[in-house]
Amino acid sequence: MNLQDIHSAIQDQTRQQEKRYQDAKYEKCMQDLHVTDPREDKKRIQVTKGGLLRDSYRWILDHAKFQQFRDDPQSRLLWIKGDPGKGKTMLLCGIIDELEEGSNCFLSYFFCQATETQLSNASSVLRGLTYLLIIQQPSLISYLRSKHDVTGEKLFQGINVWVSLVEILTDMLKDPTLKDVILVVDALDECITDRPQLLDFIIQSSSSPSSRVKWIISSRNWPDIEDKLDSAKQKVRLPLELNKDSISKAVDMYIGYKVDRLACHKKYDKETRDAVEDYLTSNADGTFLWVALVCQALADPKVRKRHALNTLKSFPPGLDSLYDRMIGYIGDSKDADLCKEVLAIASVVYRPITLDELKVLIESLEDLDQDDLEEIIRSCGSFLTLREGVIYFVHQSAKDFLLNKASDQILPSGAAHQHHAIFVRSLEALSETLERDVYELGVPGLPIDQVSSPNPDPLASIRYSCVFWVDHLDDSESLVKMRDKNLQDAVTVHDFLRKKYLYWLESLSLLRSISEGVTAVQKLEALVVKTKEAQQLTELLRDARRFILSHKRAMEIAPLQVYASALVFSPTRSLIRELFEKDEPNWITLKPSVESDWNACLQTLEGHHSSVTSVAFSADGQQVVSGSGDKTVKIWDTATGACVQTLEGHNNSVNSVAFSADSQQVASGSNDETVKIWDVATGTCVQTLRVGRVITHLLFDLRTNSLLSTDIGLLNLDLPVLPPAIDNGSTDAILRSVRHSGWGISTDSVWIVRDGKGMLWLPPEYRVMKSAVVGPTVAIGCRSGRVLVMKFS
Repeated sequence: MNLQDIHSAIQDQTRQQEKRYQDAKYEKCMQDLHVTDPREDKKRIQVTKGGLLRDSYRWILDHAKFQQFRDDPQSRLLWIKGDPGKGKTMLLCGIIDELEEGSNCFLSYFFCQATETQLSNASSVLRGLTYLLIIQQPSLISYLRSKHDVTGEKLFQGINVWVSLVEILTDMLKDPTLKDVILVVDALDECITDRPQLLDFIIQSSSSPSSRVKWIISSRNWPDIEDKLDSAKQKVRLPLELNKDSISKAVDMYIGYKVDRLACHKKYDKETRDAVEDYLTSNADGTFLWVALVCQALADPKVRKRHALNTLKSFPPGLDSLYDRMIGYIGDSKDADLCKEVLAIASVVYRPITLDELKVLIESLEDLDQDDLEEIIRSCGSFLTLREGVIYFVHQSAKDFLLNKASDQILPSGAAHQHHAIFVRSLEALSETLERDVYELGVPGLPIDQVSSPNPDPLASIRYSCVFWVDHLDDSESLVKMRDKNLQDAVTVHDFLRKKYLYWLESLSLLRSISEGVTAVQKLEALVVKTKEAQQLTELLRDARRFILSHKRAMEIAPLQVYASALVFSPTRSLIRELFEKDEPNWITLKPSVESDWNACLQTLEGHHSSVTSVAFSADGQQVVSGSGDKTVKIWDTATGACVQTLEGHNNSVNSVAFSADSQQVASGSNDETVKIWDVATGTCVQTLRVGRVITHLLFDLRTNSLLSTDIGLLNLDLPVLPPAIDNGSTDAILRSVRHSGWGISTDSVWIVRDGKGMLWLPPEYRVMKSAVVGPTVAIGCRSGRVLVMKFS
């Protein structure tokens, strides 16, 4: 092989390595973006509803309003609205199919579902729409990668995730390769979280003169949606109530289809078939869901052919009347109590649960086998449906009816009582099931990405309980009431944490839910902190919170590190470490010397690639901003430790950062001799001041966002004229007073001081590059690139 061949071989290998690297980056980015695949959601919906019948939606394709939207470039928003059960979702499924077959546009869609947490928030809608666009045009991943390469999965966490997603999708929709785009969102009324923001985004993107995107949305006739969309320009309304004839004909087609299937399955004679069709046609009132539920009831094996007409006539017209009749039917059955328990559970859980999870939550189901459980769910058929072992409501209107019009029958003691029952059963199940190394991994450092669930999965029945038991305790209001009653719940929780805390954390890691665990511990601590009778529990929870916050990253990386890194590097007098001393690794013969008690460092925020040169708190203490030698500015959520924004634009090291008094803006000074003003919500640079000198200190005026004190003078952000208007001496006095009042850092960076007196000596590895103080909380930027947050009494 000559030199030329060697050179070519090296180039080929380099190209292959680069391709593998980029493919891996693409896959990781898409994995983190993924919250659901809307294509699979569409298939599931169509299967659940008995298939998509073209005759039931084709009327809209010839409707003048739809054709106006399709053909008129200025008609950019089609709003299909109507009451529950009128077929809006299947109508949109049909429209999607037609557009996919006969249009050259890029099409992306999302189906909101109030009963599923991941499908009922605005951020998930944008993630789903973005996901499908990238699937169709992989080059669009660049708009996501520009942020994801810096922040990783944290891009989709924290308080600014919505802002980031809007920015990404907005830029993506401007890409020249996307000539025409249609975005479809079904059931906006079932987008529970941040619906107003989603509506604002839809209105803005459809109204922009330069926009090439069109929207099709559907919703119920809700006033808040109506009020928002009133301001939308270039919209086309299509109210189903004004198209009764078309809807009625479509429902009649649907009835004919369903009755034919019934007649075939039940072997109806012509007279019975026609009588069933006549009754359905006369009473459907243009409601697909009513027809579907009645036909489902007639298809029940218990309903014999000779009883079909009498059974049919027992179903009154109207959804609510039908639901009321079905509650009566359930009440008369031999399994009435079981069915009502199941409906009560389904009404208050925070996500659809599996049969295995349901069995844990209802004691009376423990002895039933799988067939019996499925039969119970079928007995609740007008309200619930079972799909791949998961229990869903047949429609949001069914859940609404149970909670609003049948709660006295389903939840006779109130929703809080039901939440408490779930909490009790959950903790019992967790106490029985959780143990060390529940998946028998064996290897302490085995990464979570290499862990697969065993079969059978010991966590299958307690997955829901593992994540949500604290939420149910919170909604039961038990700990609030216990001051007047008894301490049993506090005793139960205390006992569970003493015996099972680390095993619970391990299971949360296996379930990829450590962040939910952090929230749960913080919520639990907040619930008991005001209760004097639960003092021991309060102290244990304080320690448990420090434990999970300090070792969160290690547990996210490898589940069994909860017994290795987390225990070994916890203080020797940590309550959790003392309780689980037997679980410390016996393969470490000389353990590191650590503090005896938790220090004041609340969190270590890692993400900068160079030394941190400056830090500052927002006025409300909820965020920290840091500047670094890596030329970036990062904004952090102090509660979760997540990086919520990475601000890029400086050409040299960032030396100083500051929040405005209202926490809406951040200023940064750099060695590139500029000062930049950033919008915190969007992460965009709104102003660049070329000051001609390096700025090492910044401070916003407390009364206005337009004045910025610096070490070279006062900058008036409203005036284009520079240099500053006052001398250095005044600014230095301001900065000195800020640095030396209350808690702060000594001039030699060796001590944390209070009113100028040394209070806490800092080891060499924690020596200060820059610092910020708000009240008793101190943030330190270290040479290592870490940001440490400490709080003092």
